[in-house]
Amino acid sequence: MPSTDARTLLHTAVPTAAVGAIATAISAGVAGGKGALGSAVATLVVLIFMGAGLVVLQRTAKQYPHLFQAMGLLLYTTQLLLLFVFLMVFKNTTLFDPQVFALTLVVATLVWVAAQARAYMKAKILYVEPEKTAGSGAREPQKSEPAT
Repeated sequence: MPSTDARTLLHTAVPTAAVGAIATAISAGVAGGKGALGSAVATLVVLIFMGAGLVVLQRTAKQYPHLFQAMGLLLYTTQLLLLFVFLMVFKNTTLFDPQVFALTLVVATLVWVAAQARAYMKAKILYVEPEKTAGSGAREPQKSEPAT
């Protein structure tokens, strides 16, 4: 994974994990052990879904740059749909507090998206590949013959 991709992943995962830890602590105080478990599971789900999506998107951008925008839209739509399905599956669970789970899932997703947008705005990534030249690194202009 190139350093810019790893840096982007780090700049998105760390704030999301921090918010998840805060949400887990608050949930433990408000809703007890089941709330803390729901909050921790929600944070883990967001980190896995969004992290995998970011890795897939970066690999697509490297291999198929012409598909980057369409892949990004498809990926984010798919991620949000999967998160919604995850919410529906665990709507009536007794393993953890589903309301805390849903709230943490939404908050962690919003933090991830905001952190990802900020990471891309701060990154200094070339959007045009510079031409590779042999020799001194500068291409000499071609001389044209004067018109007679």
